[in-house]
Amino acid sequence: MRVLSRRAVLAAPAAVLMWALVACGGSDSGSGSKAADTQQQAQSADGAEAAGGDTDDRTEPPLTGEVKRKAEAAALGAYPGTVVKSEEDAEKPGMYAVEVKQADGSSIEVYLDKSFKVTDTKKEGTEEADAG
Repeated sequence: MRVLSRRAVLAAPAAVLMWALVACGGSDSGSGSKAADTQQQAQSADGAEAAGGDTDDRTEPPLTGEVKRKAEAAALGAYPGTVVKSEEDAEKPGMYAVEVKQADGSSIEVYLDKSFKVTDTKKEGTEEADAG
């Protein structure tokens, strides 16, 4: 009986610690906790929505290899600056999207067709102005 109560006394602080870690999302050690990952994904989605970004479930795969090189070169040829990201565009299927940060600090998304011709652009951060 004495051994059982001793184990209970030792287990109680461990249980409280585990509950506290789970309740606050665990640590930032990258332990792979599914609860922490789910919470982090929800926060990321809220952040994208608040920033006026895409909130639908479509993923935009990043460009790679020769396609990436050509798309980025075409975008930079039309709009000099630094490439932030380049991806297949989910909003406009069959198109590539390259985000370029320009010298003045603004960002522009350059849309290209499969032949790497610029077909459209969108200034980043103007989504809210368009909606209102």
